[in-house]
Amino acid sequence: MDQALSGLPKIANPNVLVGYDTADDAGVYRLSDDLALVQTVDFFTPIVDDPFTFGAIAAANSLSDVYAMGGRPISALSVVAFPADGGMDVLGEILRGGLEKMREAGCAVVGGHSVNDPEMKFGYAVTGTVHPNRIKANSGARAGDALVFTKALGTGVIGTALKRGIASEASVNAATASMLMLNRAACEAMLRIDVHGCTDITGFGMIGHAREMALASGVTLEIETARVPLLPGAVEAVRAGAVPGGLKNNRDFASCEVEIPGTVDPEVVELLYDPQTSGGLLISLPEADAEELIATFAGARRVGQVIARDNKPIRLL
Repeated sequence: MDQALSGLPKIANPNVLVGYDTADDAGVYRLSDDLALVQTVDFFTPIVDDPFTFGAIAAANSLSDVYAMGGRPISALSVVAFPADGGMDVLGEILRGGLEKMREAGCAVVGGHSVNDPEMKFGYAVTGTVHPNRIKANSGARAGDALVFTKALGTGVIGTALKRGIASEASVNAATASMLMLNRAACEAMLRIDVHGCTDITGFGMIGHAREMALASGVTLEIETARVPLLPGAVEAVRAGAVPGGLKNNRDFASCEVEIPGTVDPEVVELLYDPQTSGGLLISLPEADAEELIATFAGARRVGQVIARDNKPIRLL
């Protein structure tokens, strides 16, 4: 996709405040001096066995991009791919799970679109609102900032371990709880302080999304690997070889832009490439505000800092 987008012409529109050129989490379109729309879409195949939980996770994941921009989701359209001979009770539970999560977020589901597909997929196109001057784009990271992350990594490898029947119940429960948790509270917490840049960590993993932030901001992000929070069972899943294809793709794509000047735990490095579902927010902000965020939001952890652009956009310590 990165290669395909690079060949597209840039269409100038003064009301497009955030487009696809910086690989940000969502697009932002200005309607007036004090109102802009945040727009995003995301859908994927089942990652848990229970259809209700799958629908709820898909909704939380779709909403996350709006929160990452500092926005408030207001409406959503469902995107459904489902086999014509599939059980309607299963589809009903998926839709019900998504609807309940959207209701929790205060976001109205106003319709959707479905297609006949032998491989089940589900998600949402979400619209939110944000003040044009309060957008938290991935291009705002500044040298001297601290990096704070609001969830733990490992949903991809734990999901793969579940499919192989080698995941512990505790690790699956922890990953599911993380994926079901909205980023709304984290968004509200960061909007109370001075935040320069933000992105949510989803399919491209922490390194992939951090790379996008670094390139968009013209800086280098230093990630202190020992500080990165990991879900219980994530390291064990890596050791057992439960590595999803998305992790390998992320590593093949982004590893050339990662500098590792010293010795770091290779299993943690693997998890930095792990594709996350409904992952946390990676926030770039001044040191003093980072301390306040960590003190007031229970899930926030400092994971590194921003420095002036060096040899590569990402450095692991």
